[in-house]
Amino acid sequence: MKFVDEFRIQEIAKGLIERIKKASTKPVQLMEVCGTHTVSIFRYGIRGLLPEQIRLISGPGCPVCVTPNSDIDLAIALCRQKDVILTTFGDMMKVPGSTSSLQKEKAEGKDIRIIYSSLEVLRIAKENPEKKVVFFAIGFETTSPTIAVAILRTKEMGIPNLFFLNSQKRIPPALYALLQLRQVKINGLILPGHVSTILGKAPYQFISKEFSIPAVITGFEPLDILQGIWMLVRQIEENRSEIEIQYKRIVKEEGNLVAQAKIDEVFEKADGHWRGIGRIPESGYRFKEAFQTMDARAFDVEVEPSKEHPECLCGEVLQGIKIPLECRLFKKVCHPENPIGPCMVSIEGTCHTFFKYQ
Repeated sequence: MKFVDEFRIQEIAKGLIERIKKASTKPVQLMEVCGTHTVSIFRYGIRGLLPEQIRLISGPGCPVCVTPNSDIDLAIALCRQKDVILTTFGDMMKVPGSTSSLQKEKAEGKDIRIIYSSLEVLRIAKENPEKKVVFFAIGFETTSPTIAVAILRTKEMGIPNLFFLNSQKRIPPALYALLQLRQVKINGLILPGHVSTILGKAPYQFISKEFSIPAVITGFEPLDILQGIWMLVRQIEENRSEIEIQYKRIVKEEGNLVAQAKIDEVFEKADGHWRGIGRIPESGYRFKEAFQTMDARAFDVEVEPSKEHPECLCGEVLQGIKIPLECRLFKKVCHPENPIGPCMVSIEGTCHTFFKYQ
C-alpha cells in the first residue's frame, strides 16, 4: 500500500537504529506529544529498539483524555433534557464524568447518538425539527476545520435547532504551558503529524526560540518515528534547536491555509480547561459573535459540581510526570472495561496503550 509499506521496511529500520546509536552519546528524554505516536511506538516495539540513554515519554496529545470533567458533566446535564438529542464521537461515550458517563446515560434511555463526521449533525437536526440537537464537539486542530464547516453550514442553511457544545483544544499553547512548568525534563519533542498538517511549522517556533529545545514534526509509521528520533538526536548532539519536518509528504511549512481560514472565520482564541492539568491561556476556542446563538453553553441547565477520582493519575500521565505503571488503580481497578480516568478510555490514551502493549 503506497505510503504505508514503504515506511515499514525492516532493513531501513535497522539502518536508522544504527544511525541513532552512533549519533547518541548523552542521556536524553524525548516527548511524543501525539497519542497516535504513543500507540505506534508501542505497537512496533520502538522503545525496546533504542539505546538505553534515549527515553521516550508521552505527552498530552489525546483530545478525549484532556476533555475536562466539567464539560462532560455539562453534556450529561444537556442529554437529560427531554427535548435534546446529544451527538458526539464514539470515543467520548465511556469517558467518566463526575458521577456518570454518556454511555450510562444512553443505557438509561437518553437520546445520545454517535457520529462519524461533523456534518452528520446537520442531517440529524433537519430530521428532528422538534428537538434541540447538540453536538458535543471535541478535538485538536485536526478536527477543528470540520467542526467550523458544520457551524458555517448550519448558519447558511438556517437550521435553528442545532447547537454546539464546543470543547476543542489547541496544541501549541499546551506545549508552551508544559515547557514553562518544567515539571519534567524534555530534551526534544516529537510533534504531531495530523495537527501539523493544519498548522504547519510556524506555531511551534517558540519551542526552539524561547526554550532552546529541538522539535521534529513526525509521521506515524515506524520509519517515520525512527527518522524523527534520529533528527532530534542529531540536533541535540550538534547543540541545535530547530523545528524540522520529517513528515514532508503530508505537512507543508505553511500548513493548510484553507482549513486555517475556516477556523478563523468561526472561532477566536480563548482559555481552555484541560483535564488533570487546569486552565491554559488561549488553548481553546470560543464562538465569534456571529455564531454565538449556536452555543450550547448558553442553555439553562443544572450541572453537578465537578470532581475527579482522588487516586487517578491521568493529569500527571498527560504531562509526562508519571507513567501508568505508577498508578495504584492501573489494571487493578482501572481497565478498558471499567475506566476510572479518560487515559484508559481512548485508544490513543497512554493508560490504554500501556494496558494493551506493556
